[in-house]
Amino acid sequence: MTAALQRTPGGSPTTEPLLSVRDLRVAFTRRGEPDTVAVDGVSFDVLPGQIVGLVGESGCGKSVTSMAITRLLPARGVKVGGSAMMDGVDLLTLPESAMREKRGRDLSMVFQDPLSSLNPVVPIGVQVTEVLTRHRGLKKEAARTEAAEWLDRVGIPDPRRRLDSYPHQLSGGMRQRALIAIALACRPKLLIADEPTTALDVTIQAQILELLKEMVRDTGAALVMITHDLGVVAGLCETVNVLYGGRIVERAQRHRLFATPRHPYTNGLLGSIPRLDAPAGEDLAAIPGSVADNLPWTSACAFAPRCPRAIETCRTITPEAETTGGRLLRCFNPVPATAE
Repeated sequence: MTAALQRTPGGSPTTEPLLSVRDLRVAFTRRGEPDTVAVDGVSFDVLPGQIVGLVGESGCGKSVTSMAITRLLPARGVKVGGSAMMDGVDLLTLPESAMREKRGRDLSMVFQDPLSSLNPVVPIGVQVTEVLTRHRGLKKEAARTEAAEWLDRVGIPDPRRRLDSYPHQLSGGMRQRALIAIALACRPKLLIADEPTTALDVTIQAQILELLKEMVRDTGAALVMITHDLGVVAGLCETVNVLYGGRIVERAQRHRLFATPRHPYTNGLLGSIPRLDAPAGEDLAAIPGSVADNLPWTSACAFAPRCPRAIETCRTITPEAETTGGRLLRCFNPVPATAE
């Protein structure tokens, strides 16, 4: 068990960032066509032992952000700019051989769909031991013993027998647990989980989230949770970054964000969640349009066409990110603040 981090009165650890992302930009290119910007100047920090959320609708740039940090985007047709500093090294400029060493050992990722992420023709045990032999130099039997221990730690019953099982022989929840075991086997400093509970039923979702929280606590790893589910954020994350159109439009500590959302997009996301205390038959609030209904950030607020609080300025001037009282906000006409 790792020692508790010293925290400020605001609740944030006082240590230096483990990961510091600055002005991350990702654009997809096609010959003869304008670049498609998926991530547009994203900056955030992750502190040791901290759980940070990246939240937003599909298409807002969450997964592309994680793929850029881990250097898993295609080599061709993609432009990546900015920096992602970890242990004093920029992950975006590391030679590929050095990045392969860092990935899996210091930096791991849990993907959204375990069935497509696991090799269908290779037993689970081989896929776990491969990480241990590659990055920790364990011999075959020692690696197999530790692999069984990790399967046991993530809650897979009869782990010795499951080492010889193939992915299709496991349930969805067990496959996701196996992915988490692979990601944590080398005790990485940073774990990125990209929608790890999307394909699971509610009961299994709760088990996986509790498992992630427990693993982070026990190993001391930091966790970046990528999700569109604000229920996941409410029960797991300490700091929340809300993305829209490839930019962070609001950042705040979890309790402050849920109590007093300031950006209209954040307010819309929270308003669309069903509430147990709502009157029977009450309609859910909805954000009109889709993520494709954007204005370019270069000359406006991208959310303006869908925003119920949009004013003329929103359609003609780019809102700058302002940070006050530990909250980042990018909006000309935010939701009025209430007592926090």
